[in-house]
Amino acid sequence: MLRASNNLSAVRVDSKAANDFVSDVDRQAEDIIVGTLQEAYPQHRILSEEAGTLGNERAEFEWIIDPLDGTTNYLHGHPQYAISMALLHNGKLQEALVYAPERNDLYMASRGKGALLNDRRIRVSSRIELNQCLIGTGFPVVEQSMLDTYLAILKAFIEKTAGARREGAASLDLCALATGRLDGFFEFNLKPWDIAAGALIVQEAGGIVTDMHGEQTWLETGDIVAANPKVLAQMLRIIGAHV
Repeated sequence: MLRASNNLSAVRVDSKAANDFVSDVDRQAEDIIVGTLQEAYPQHRILSEEAGTLGNERAEFEWIIDPLDGTTNYLHGHPQYAISMALLHNGKLQEALVYAPERNDLYMASRGKGALLNDRRIRVSSRIELNQCLIGTGFPVVEQSMLDTYLAILKAFIEKTAGARREGAASLDLCALATGRLDGFFEFNLKPWDIAAGALIVQEAGGIVTDMHGEQTWLETGDIVAANPKVLAQMLRIIGAHV
């Protein structure tokens, strides 16, 4: 992945949909990860961005994988991309890993055991005043049906916070929240592989993850809000005025 990033003109790219790309690097990374997991855990189910669902549909354990979160960033030489992996047991997140190759940063979490960045414990920020908070988000560039609603929400956040950031890889946005670099995050219409690992890392770092209505449907709907408890309540009020 890093080696290929030094010669991006040689990377083959296909378009899955408008503003949604897949490269040879995505496919090769996925093949390596899926092959390794299938060899180590042949009874587990795997959900991966490019390959879809593999293995036993009734399996107790399921891996959710994004072999390259931030493909568009990667293809433009922007270093904000990551490998994202999560393990569920009977539908409940148990383990998470997000690796950012450009920084050699490894984020990990185990349910009930906290979250780590490069073996150091991490924690969400303690800010409670919204006007001091930095909010992460993602633009709805693929599915644009919510664009007007999203822009109204973004405008409200820009008016009420210290600023907003859009960096193009939801897994790393959630990890930035878990380390306190961001104070909140929201985005519509993500996929399970975009958010499963990052969400558990946020939860184990002391944050809360919900959908736009404060409910626990975010993994199914892809609509996600995350922050520390005080900030989350304020974010949900702002979003609730528009959805």
